[in-house]
Amino acid sequence: MPRRTQPKSLSKTEFCRACAKFPTGVTIVTVLDAEGSPHGMTASSFTSVSLDPPLVLVCVDHGASVLAHLRRAQHIGINILSESQQDLSAHFARRGHDRFDGVEWRAGHGGVPLLPGALAWFECSIHRMVDAGDHTILITEVLDAEYGGGRPLVYFSSGYHKLDGEIG
Repeated sequence: MPRRTQPKSLSKTEFCRACAKFPTGVTIVTVLDAEGSPHGMTASSFTSVSLDPPLVLVCVDHGASVLAHLRRAQHIGINILSESQQDLSAHFARRGHDRFDGVEWRAGHGGVPLLPGALAWFECSIHRMVDAGDHTILITEVLDAEYGGGRPLVYFSSGYHKLDGEIG
Protein backbone atom coordinates (compact mmCIF):
# COMPACT_ATOMS: atom_id res chain seq x y z
CA MET A 1 0.00 0.00 0.00
CA PRO A 2 1.43 3.42 -0.94
CA ARG A 3 2.55 5.55 1.95
CA ARG A 4 0.80 8.89 2.38
CA THR A 5 2.95 11.96 2.37
CA GLN A 6 2.24 15.24 4.09
CA PRO A 7 1.10 17.94 1.67
CA LYS A 8 3.55 20.75 1.18
CA SER A 9 2.59 24.25 2.20
CA LEU A 10 0.72 25.86 -0.70
CA SER A 11 1.77 29.41 -1.51
CA LYS A 12 -0.69 32.01 -2.75
CA THR A 13 1.28 32.21 -6.02
CA GLU A 14 1.11 28.46 -6.61
CA PHE A 15 -2.61 28.44 -5.82
CA CYS A 16 -3.27 31.31 -8.27
CA ARG A 17 -1.20 29.66 -11.03
CA ALA A 18 -3.06 26.37 -10.64
CA CYS A 19 -6.49 28.12 -10.64
CA ALA A 20 -5.47 30.06 -13.77
CA LYS A 21 -5.48 26.76 -15.68
CA PHE A 22 -9.28 26.69 -15.45
CA PRO A 23 -10.75 28.78 -18.29
CA THR A 24 -13.63 31.04 -17.33
CA GLY A 25 -15.94 33.50 -18.94
CA VAL A 26 -15.70 37.15 -17.95
CA THR A 27 -18.48 39.18 -16.37
CA ILE A 28 -19.02 42.70 -15.16
CA VAL A 29 -21.06 42.92 -11.98
CA THR A 30 -23.03 46.17 -11.70
CA VAL A 31 -24.98 47.96 -8.99
CA LEU A 32 -26.51 51.34 -8.24
CA ASP A 33 -25.55 53.15 -5.04
CA ALA A 34 -28.07 54.87 -2.74
CA GLU A 35 -27.91 58.04 -4.89
CA GLY A 36 -28.53 56.11 -8.11
CA SER A 37 -24.94 56.25 -9.43
CA PRO A 38 -23.67 53.13 -11.22
CA HIS A 39 -20.72 51.07 -10.00
CA GLY A 40 -19.21 47.87 -11.32
CA MET A 41 -16.28 45.49 -11.45
CA THR A 42 -14.89 42.74 -13.63
CA ALA A 43 -15.39 39.25 -12.20
CA SER A 44 -14.47 35.85 -13.59
CA SER A 45 -15.64 33.91 -10.53
CA PHE A 46 -19.26 33.38 -11.62
CA THR A 47 -21.38 30.24 -11.84
CA SER A 48 -24.93 28.98 -11.85
CA VAL A 49 -26.01 27.41 -8.58
CA SER A 50 -29.64 26.26 -8.87
CA LEU A 51 -32.43 25.97 -11.43
CA ASP A 52 -35.30 26.12 -8.92
CA PRO A 53 -35.09 28.82 -7.80
CA PRO A 54 -32.73 30.23 -10.44
CA LEU A 55 -29.59 31.17 -8.50
CA VAL A 56 -26.15 32.33 -9.63
CA LEU A 57 -23.14 33.37 -7.62
CA VAL A 58 -20.24 35.74 -8.01
CA CYS A 59 -17.24 36.13 -5.71
CA VAL A 60 -15.96 39.59 -4.76
CA ASP A 61 -12.62 40.37 -3.10
CA HIS A 62 -12.97 42.07 0.29
CA GLY A 63 -10.69 44.85 -1.03
CA ALA A 64 -12.98 45.69 -3.97
CA SER A 65 -14.38 49.22 -3.69
CA VAL A 66 -17.72 48.11 -5.14
CA LEU A 67 -18.29 45.61 -2.32
CA ALA A 68 -19.69 48.27 0.03
CA HIS A 69 -22.34 49.14 -2.59
CA LEU A 70 -23.12 45.47 -3.19
CA ARG A 71 -23.59 44.88 0.55
CA ARG A 72 -26.25 47.65 0.67
CA ALA A 73 -27.98 46.72 -2.58
CA GLN A 74 -31.13 44.73 -3.09
CA HIS A 75 -30.46 44.18 -6.82
CA ILE A 76 -27.39 43.69 -9.00
CA GLY A 77 -26.69 43.11 -12.67
CA ILE A 78 -24.34 40.53 -14.13
CA ASN A 79 -23.19 41.09 -17.72
CA ILE A 80 -21.48 38.18 -19.52
CA LEU A 81 -18.96 39.74 -21.90
CA SER A 82 -18.48 38.98 -25.57
CA GLU A 83 -15.04 38.54 -27.13
CA SER A 84 -15.21 42.11 -28.48
CA GLN A 85 -15.40 43.52 -24.94
CA GLN A 86 -11.86 42.82 -23.73
CA ASP A 87 -11.14 46.56 -23.38
CA LEU A 88 -14.31 47.00 -21.31
CA SER A 89 -13.25 44.14 -19.03
CA ALA A 90 -9.83 45.71 -18.51
CA HIS A 91 -11.46 49.13 -17.89
CA PHE A 92 -13.70 47.72 -15.14
CA ALA A 93 -10.77 45.80 -13.61
CA ARG A 94 -8.66 48.92 -13.09
CA ARG A 95 -8.88 50.64 -9.73
CA GLY A 96 -8.93 54.30 -8.84
CA HIS A 97 -11.28 55.78 -11.45
CA ASP A 98 -14.99 56.11 -12.21
CA ARG A 99 -15.52 52.87 -14.09
CA PHE A 100 -18.73 54.15 -15.70
CA ASP A 101 -17.16 57.37 -16.99
CA GLY A 102 -17.84 57.33 -20.73
CA VAL A 103 -19.40 53.84 -20.62
CA GLU A 104 -22.79 53.36 -22.25
CA TRP A 105 -25.38 51.42 -20.27
CA ARG A 106 -29.11 50.94 -19.93
CA ALA A 107 -31.21 50.44 -16.84
CA GLY A 108 -32.74 47.03 -16.46
CA HIS A 109 -36.21 46.49 -15.02
CA GLY A 110 -34.87 46.90 -11.49
CA GLY A 111 -32.65 49.81 -12.52
CA VAL A 112 -29.41 47.84 -12.49
CA PRO A 113 -26.86 48.85 -15.16
CA LEU A 114 -26.79 46.53 -18.16
CA LEU A 115 -24.02 46.86 -20.76
CA PRO A 116 -24.74 46.84 -24.51
CA GLY A 117 -22.93 44.17 -26.49
CA ALA A 118 -22.86 41.62 -23.68
CA LEU A 119 -23.73 38.01 -24.53
CA ALA A 120 -26.16 37.75 -21.63
CA TRP A 121 -27.58 39.91 -18.87
CA PHE A 122 -28.88 38.81 -15.49
CA GLU A 123 -30.95 41.02 -13.22
CA CYS A 124 -30.71 39.59 -9.74
CA SER A 125 -31.84 40.11 -6.17
CA ILE A 126 -29.43 39.38 -3.36
CA HIS A 127 -30.34 36.00 -1.87
CA ARG A 128 -27.43 35.53 0.53
CA MET A 129 -23.90 36.79 1.16
CA VAL A 130 -21.27 34.49 2.63
CA ASP A 131 -17.82 35.62 3.72
CA ALA A 132 -15.26 33.00 2.75
CA GLY A 133 -11.57 33.75 3.24
CA ASP A 134 -10.66 37.01 1.53
CA HIS A 135 -13.83 37.09 -0.62
CA THR A 136 -17.57 37.50 -0.22
CA ILE A 137 -19.76 35.07 -2.15
CA LEU A 138 -22.89 36.79 -3.43
CA ILE A 139 -25.60 34.24 -4.08
CA THR A 140 -28.30 35.93 -6.12
CA GLU A 141 -31.72 34.99 -7.43
CA VAL A 142 -32.15 35.69 -11.13
CA LEU A 143 -35.29 37.79 -11.67
CA ASP A 144 -34.80 38.34 -15.39
CA ALA A 145 -32.31 37.23 -18.02
CA GLU A 146 -31.67 38.12 -21.64
CA TYR A 147 -29.15 36.77 -24.10
CA GLY A 148 -27.94 37.38 -27.61
CA GLY A 149 -25.59 35.78 -30.10
CA GLY A 150 -21.86 35.96 -30.32
CA ARG A 151 -18.73 34.51 -28.83
CA PRO A 152 -17.60 34.75 -25.19
CA LEU A 153 -14.60 36.55 -23.78
CA VAL A 154 -12.49 33.85 -22.11
CA TYR A 155 -9.89 34.25 -19.37
CA PHE A 156 -7.24 31.53 -19.10
CA SER A 157 -3.69 31.31 -17.76
CA SER A 158 -3.85 34.95 -16.59
CA GLY A 159 -4.80 36.32 -20.00
CA TYR A 160 -7.70 36.93 -22.38
CA HIS A 161 -8.38 34.43 -25.15
CA LYS A 162 -10.86 33.79 -27.96
CA LEU A 163 -12.47 30.48 -28.74
CA ASP A 164 -11.41 28.79 -31.95
CA GLY A 165 -13.78 26.96 -34.26
CA GLU A 166 -17.52 26.89 -34.72
CA ILE A 167 -19.97 27.57 -31.93
CA GLY A 168 -23.06 25.41 -32.26
